[in-house]
Amino acid sequence: MSIRRRNVIAAAGAALAAAPVLAACGNVDAGSTAAAEADGSTASGTIRLGYFGNVTHAPALVGLESGVFKDTLPSAVTIEETVFNAGPSAIEALFADAIDVSYIGPNPAINGWAQSGGQALHIIGGSTSGGAGLVVDASITTAEDLRGKALATPQLGNTQDVAARYWLKEQGFATDENGGGDVSVTPIDNAEVAAAFDDGTVQAAWAVEPRYSDLLLKHGAVEFLNERELWEGGEFVTTHIIVSKKFLDEQPALVKAFLEGHLAALDFIAEKPEEAQTASNDRIEALTDKRLDDAVIAAAWENLTFTADPIATSLQGSKDHAVEIGLLEEVDLKGIYALDALNQVLADRGDAEVSDGGLG
Repeated sequence: MSIRRRNVIAAAGAALAAAPVLAACGNVDAGSTAAAEADGSTASGTIRLGYFGNVTHAPALVGLESGVFKDTLPSAVTIEETVFNAGPSAIEALFADAIDVSYIGPNPAINGWAQSGGQALHIIGGSTSGGAGLVVDASITTAEDLRGKALATPQLGNTQDVAARYWLKEQGFATDENGGGDVSVTPIDNAEVAAAFDDGTVQAAWAVEPRYSDLLLKHGAVEFLNERELWEGGEFVTTHIIVSKKFLDEQPALVKAFLEGHLAALDFIAEKPEEAQTASNDRIEALTDKRLDDAVIAAAWENLTFTADPIATSLQGSKDHAVEIGLLEEVDLKGIYALDALNQVLADRGDAEVSDGGLG
């Protein structure tokens, strides 16, 4: 297997993450079954892979940096990388047939599914759970203390923004998309939120790793709420893997081969956590010219779970929350998952299958 890297793609379409979308539904067709039945060891061709240079995408970082993908995928397979800074850009690239597979957060995947009428993509596996929550200035000790304060989220309509707005609504606070209301929800790029917290522009942040741990360890923030506390079993999807429907239908063996590589990366993370952290940080530094402090990436690692389980029930919950706060029109997620290939690979390994929560 060989690897080719393409340019980093910035967030060109923030509106895709935030705009209400039309209801959609779709059904997994023969592509999912074909991928399950395919022989991944005979795969050949190119997989155009999208991912973010972020620790929440560690299976991609580790798979590429440590050589796990190279060692696991057949020699006739090439991975062509595209690195994104935001989910909407990855969805736009998939719509434009510029990528085949991508690691991505739940809300962009939901929006991509809805905007395409359930015809553009499927979720084929889980990657990462956890790693987000509310951190605050030390002066904030109760929910009521947030009234009149500014709370940062990474992007209007993204996964953490939806979580923050829904939680605030549950606490009885009004918010709007322009920063008004009882609590001013203020979208700020992850790279800039620490400075905004330091200078008092915001007094709270619904942050995702590694920014979550960075704010706690280096900027005097206090953990107010770890989002795990809000989900059954303490697990919620942070990153999963999507595939274009076209690629799933036309290249089932490549899809299965990639999933075998993904599981190998998860094995590496579980068996060699310190090496996996180093590999992730090496890849992040290569992509961004910045290396995470060892303490920050170690803390982030402890706050994340890397898993092939897509945690489908939390995807449904995220969709319901986005609808309730008015950032998404009602959409039917039935058919969004295509887990046949993943479950076949898991069965071949003697591992338990994962559930699509009735959304397959």
